[in-house]
Amino acid sequence: MRRHGSPRSGAPNIGKLLRGLPSAAVALLALQPATALAQAYQCRIPGTLAVPKVTPDGPPRRSAVTGYTLSLSWSPEYCRGRETRAADRQQCSGRSGSFGMVVHGLWPEGSRSWPQWCAAGTQPRPQDLKPNMCLSPSAALLARQWAKHGSCMARRPATYFKVTRILWDGLAMPDFDRISREEGLTAGTIRTRFVDANPGWKASAVGVKLNSRGWLEELRLCYDKRFMPKACERGRLGARDKASVKIWRGL
Repeated sequence: MRRHGSPRSGAPNIGKLLRGLPSAAVALLALQPATALAQAYQCRIPGTLAVPKVTPDGPPRRSAVTGYTLSLSWSPEYCRGRETRAADRQQCSGRSGSFGMVVHGLWPEGSRSWPQWCAAGTQPRPQDLKPNMCLSPSAALLARQWAKHGSCMARRPATYFKVTRILWDGLAMPDFDRISREEGLTAGTIRTRFVDANPGWKASAVGVKLNSRGWLEELRLCYDKRFMPKACERGRLGARDKASVKIWRGL
C-alpha cells in the first residue's frame, strides 16, 4: 500500500478554528499541513451525503482531557466479509475506491476514563463530513465519532474533523502490503516500521490492536494534551512486541 500523497505547502491560520482546545495544541497544529490525502486508491466522495442520526450507547461522561488517541483501522481486515453489506458500501464495495489505513476516530482521553457523549449543541452537516470521507469512508462512522468523542473536545463538528485531518497529514503510512509479507511478523515489527516512517515517534506511542485470530485490526496512536506523541497506557498499547501478527491484504 502506498503512502498518502504529499500535503500542500503552507498552513492556514487555524487558531480561531481550534478555539477551545489547549493553547499549546493550537500552536502545534498550526504548524501542520492542512490538506488531508487519505491512504486510498481512487477514492470518490458521494455527490450527496446524508447525516445519519446517532443514538448513544452509554451515559454522558465529562472529564478533563489528558490526551488523545488517533485510531487507524486496517480497511482490508474490516471489510473482509462486509463487501456486499449496504452499510459499508462506501468503504468495502470497491466502487468508491480501495482503502488501506483509514481513520476510525480521534478520541479524547481522561485521567480515569474517557469523556464521551457530551451534549453537542451543533450537529454535523454534509459539508462537515465530506472533507473526511476519504479518511473515514462512512458517514455513519463520522457522525458517531463526532457525537461520542468530538463533542467532548471541540465546539463545532468542523473543528473536530479539521483537527483529525491535520493529525493525519502529519503522518506517513508505511507500506503495509509489503510488511504483510515479512517472515516472522510481530507487533514489534509493525511498531518499528511505523517509527521508521515517522521520525520523532517512539514505539511505546504506537498501539497495535489484533483480533482474536491474530490479524491486524488497528493502530492506536497516543498523544498528550499538546498533540505530541506519548507512551500509550497498557490498554491502548495492545499486543506485546513479540505477539505474532498476520495482515490481510484483501485478496
